[in-house]
Amino acid sequence: MRPVPIADITHILERSERLWRELRGQHLFITGGTGFFGIWLLEAVRAANERLRSRISTTVLSRDPAAFVQQAPHLANQPALHWHRGDVRNFAFPQARCDHIIHAATESSAALNASRPDIMLDAIVNGTKRVLEFAQSSAVTSVLLTSSGAVYGRQPEQLSRIPESFAGGPDINSSDSAYAEGKRMAELLCAITGEQRGVSIKIARCFSFVGPHLPLDAHFAAGNFLRDSIAGRPIIINGDGTPRRSYMHPADLVIWLLTILCDGQSSRPYNVGSDEEVSIFDLASRIAALSGGNCPVVIRRELSDRSAQDYVPQTERARHELGLETTIDLNQTLRRTLIWLKEERE
Repeated sequence: MRPVPIADITHILERSERLWRELRGQHLFITGGTGFFGIWLLEAVRAANERLRSRISTTVLSRDPAAFVQQAPHLANQPALHWHRGDVRNFAFPQARCDHIIHAATESSAALNASRPDIMLDAIVNGTKRVLEFAQSSAVTSVLLTSSGAVYGRQPEQLSRIPESFAGGPDINSSDSAYAEGKRMAELLCAITGEQRGVSIKIARCFSFVGPHLPLDAHFAAGNFLRDSIAGRPIIINGDGTPRRSYMHPADLVIWLLTILCDGQSSRPYNVGSDEEVSIFDLASRIAALSGGNCPVVIRRELSDRSAQDYVPQTERARHELGLETTIDLNQTLRRTLIWLKEERE
C-alpha cells in the first residue's frame, strides 16, 4: 500500500495546524483505522508527529493487525501507533489512557447490506454501543461518530441539498435500509449517552468522497469509473446518468473530521461532504476526459442501479459554525486521484 501523496498531507497540515496544537500529546483510540477514512487519519497523524512534533499516540482497534502491518508497514510500524486486537462489537477495553475516540468502523459494503442485512445492522449498532461503553469507562474528553448521509433516506426531488434539519428517513420495511437504519440507531445511542452520561459526542454525517485508497471494485460509482478509465475500458453507467452526487477530497475530509472532533457541538450533527453537485453522467465524462478521452462513456438504461438517487449535502452548518470550507474542487480531486492511481500501476 503506497503512502498518500505528500502534497495532500501538506495540504492537511497547512490548514489544520491549530487542531494539531490542541491535540498535542494526547491519545486517540480509532476504530476503522484500516479503512478508507482510517488510513487518511493515520497518515495525517504520522505527518503531524514528524513535522509538527505533535506527540500524538494512537491505538487502533483491528481484528487482524498483522494483515495491515504487511500491507502498510510505513503506517503500521510507527512508534506512536499501538494495536488493539478485537471486534468492535465486543472488544476488551484497553488499559491505556484515552483522550478521544474516533469511531469510524463501518462495513460499508453494499453486497453485505444486500446479502446479510442482519450482520450489517448488528455490526453498526452493537459496535457503537461497545464504543460508548468504553468511552464511559475511560472518561474520554470526546467521541467522534462518523455517521452517514444515508440517515436521511431518499433525497426528495424538490430538495437540491439535504440539510441536517431534514426529517426524512429510510424505508424501515426494507432490508436494504439496514446500513442507514444502523447509522440512525448509532446516532440515537450517542444522543442517549450524551444526555444521560455526560459524554461529549460529536457527529459527522459523511457523504461521498474520492481520493487515493478509495476502493475501486466496490459499489462506489466514482471508484468504478476510475478503475475502468485507468484500465482503458469503457466507463459503464448502470442507469440514465441523471442522479446528482457530490464528492469531497479526503484531505478536506480529514480537516473536517478533526475540526468537528475539536470544535463541534456535542450531539449536534454536521454534514461532511462537498456541495459541488455533479450528475453521474457528468462525473463519468470528466473522468474520461481527464484520462485522455480514450474511454467512451456508455449509458445502460436497462441496468438500473437501485442506489442511484440524488445525494448532495447542504453544508452551511459546518461552514458557518465551524468555519469549514471545501478547498479542493472536483476537477482537482479527480486529476490528483488519477495521477496517484496511474503511478501505483507503474
